Amino acid sequence: MQVNLPEKRYYAIGEVARAFDVNTSLIRFWEKEFDVLQPKKNAKGNRKFTPKDIRNLELIYHLVKERGFTLEGAKTHLKENRQKALDTYEIIRKLERVKAELNKIKDQL
Repeated sequence: MQVNLPEKRYYAIGEVARAFDVNTSLIRFWEKEFDVLQPKKNAKGNRKFTPKDIRNLELIYHLVKERGFTLEGAKTHLKENRQKALDTYEIIRKLERVKAELNKIKDQL
């Protein structure tokens, strides 16, 4: 899933949930389950997610929703192979963008 959010310093949980097309409760649940998610909280307790959090959420979403990992499996994968998982995820996303561009060109022919 390619998340399209405007470039900002912080994102509200509602924005994040809409971008991933999930409920805010799932985002809060993943925050509790995955150490890599550490959104800032303001005085009211509202979560503010950074671009780094969004990237981690993309990776978690990819592992759990797209690749079918269990939560425990995704946690283990992130702990043991974090950099490799990020690199692989980035490569997959770039290839998807290239494929989309090639399909667009093909359709225009």
